[in-house]
Amino acid sequence: MARDLKTVGVVGLGTMGAGIAEVFARNGLTVVGVERDEAAAERGRGHIQHSTDRAVKRGKLSVEEQQALFDRVTFATTMDALADCDLVVEAVIERLELKREIFAALDKVVREDAILATNTSSLSVTEISVATERPRRVVGMHFFNPAPVQEFVEVIKTVVTEPDVVEDVQALARRLDKVPVVAADRAGFIANALLFGYLNHAVSMVESRYATREDVDAAMRLGCGYPMGPLALLDLIGLDTAYEILDTMYKQGRNRLHAPAPILKQMVTAGLLGRKAGRGFYTYESPDSPVVVDDELTPTPNGEDTPIRPIRQVGVVGSGTMAVGIIEVCAKAGYDVLYVARGTEKVDRVRAALERSLEKGVQRGKLSSEERDAALRRIVGTAKLDDLATVDLVVEAVVEELSVKQALFETFDEICKPGAILATTTSSLPVIDLAMATKRPSDVVGLHFFNPAPVMKLVEVVSTVSTSPEVADTVAGLAVAAGKHPVRCGDRAGFIVNALLFPYLNDAVRMLEAHYSNVDDIDAAMKLGCRLPMGPFELLDVVGLDISLAIQRTLYLEFREPGFAPAPLLEHLVTAGYLGRKTSRGFRDYT
Repeated sequence: MARDLKTVGVVGLGTMGAGIAEVFARNGLTVVGVERDEAAAERGRGHIQHSTDRAVKRGKLSVEEQQALFDRVTFATTMDALADCDLVVEAVIERLELKREIFAALDKVVREDAILATNTSSLSVTEISVATERPRRVVGMHFFNPAPVQEFVEVIKTVVTEPDVVEDVQALARRLDKVPVVAADRAGFIANALLFGYLNHAVSMVESRYATREDVDAAMRLGCGYPMGPLALLDLIGLDTAYEILDTMYKQGRNRLHAPAPILKQMVTAGLLGRKAGRGFYTYESPDSPVVVDDELTPTPNGEDTPIRPIRQVGVVGSGTMAVGIIEVCAKAGYDVLYVARGTEKVDRVRAALERSLEKGVQRGKLSSEERDAALRRIVGTAKLDDLATVDLVVEAVVEELSVKQALFETFDEICKPGAILATTTSSLPVIDLAMATKRPSDVVGLHFFNPAPVMKLVEVVSTVSTSPEVADTVAGLAVAAGKHPVRCGDRAGFIVNALLFPYLNDAVRMLEAHYSNVDDIDAAMKLGCRLPMGPFELLDVVGLDISLAIQRTLYLEFREPGFAPAPLLEHLVTAGYLGRKTSRGFRDYT
């Protein structure tokens, strides 16, 4: 039976500490909050006041409940106030020596049976615990920000933490309506170990000017359904905090993917710490404001004087799901579309698929019957590639095999009129290899739609070293006209989305492979702790382990980064035929 913990202390009442104190008090516990002086304690009270005022305004807390919450909280400026606490949570800044000082002081004050917990997100709980004479009573209790909202708590046990301490903290987390996951004492634990490698990679993309901060953030929000882009999230976390977490993880694991991008250190030194400073990767209206304002890096929209090529008729080659989706998108945007499929049977099949999809749009109220009929009138199918002679833009959407696509681009070069743009929807192959199959590489561009094309807003516009700026601007304009959000990047494996997504998924497989945690706990950590729409293993099973492995191999061959090498477990599952949902077995079994 877990102990019934009734009185808890919180040391440090900054944003996180105040949030933790609020969570305890909301759930009926008596709370003692300790700060270094009266002014800091008053700021802590202000954090709780502001948070609960918002809850009252939103109808999630009554005025009476707010008052009862404050009645359960005592604010103090000395450790002696914690003498009768069953549990004390330390929530000060991420500095090991400071945390050790606090734990050594707590050791002299609290009862023998009290539990000491640290909210550290990256430091070694073991190194903190040895500052006390009771390391067996020390545990990590890592809340996520904002603590009153986030449902996830990582419970970190060291090699000497007593099992009953872990059970007591888990039970308390459940009482707080949180989902506790137990992990061993390793830098970054579960969520941060996976999250910060991804964030660091995104910083490197921007630092190398591969893509803009706006495009990287939009790509991950629209392409993966993430609640925030990585650069905006770093600004929210604080660049100084992010740097410390990455530096700590790198020193412990020597994983190059965790070595902080150089620009992070420069920005921290310059005081560009994110939202709290009013300036980070973005510029904000004022310190602590979430409102982004324009600065010298804000891109200007294409002006009327930007040269673009007129697009009246679009050609689409292919008969699969992606091809059908692109045809529908272009036709609904008002373009005449000529699609090419192999044989009249496939031509008819594509037409039938388009009619079904557009009819669904009418039934769901997203399209009028007149708009459906107008779109269908704009679409013409053919089995002859030669009919593409009149199109202004041709989009290739066939199988992901380089030789097949290269042969197709050679044919486009012979058939299409001068000035026609040749685009590929490849998600992994080098666009330049297709461009060089033609005698007009400046007219070749990547136009990567996401599946399902009629629904997904994101389009990656991929320019090679030969692509004309006019060509990239033209297809970006077409994407906007079709209601999509284009992001621009260079011709590099994975472009933006896959290059950021799949190394993170691969890291999750490595974590599982090392027996650090299990599939369910890792998925819960990323869904609940980071608010991602799917956990990594859930997503891998949906995408297909074979497809995921192929993309990861492509990334490894391109960048030769040891951390990008496919996890052996992923290789083994694919070899065994466990490919995910499509084979009813992947990281999970499906019926």
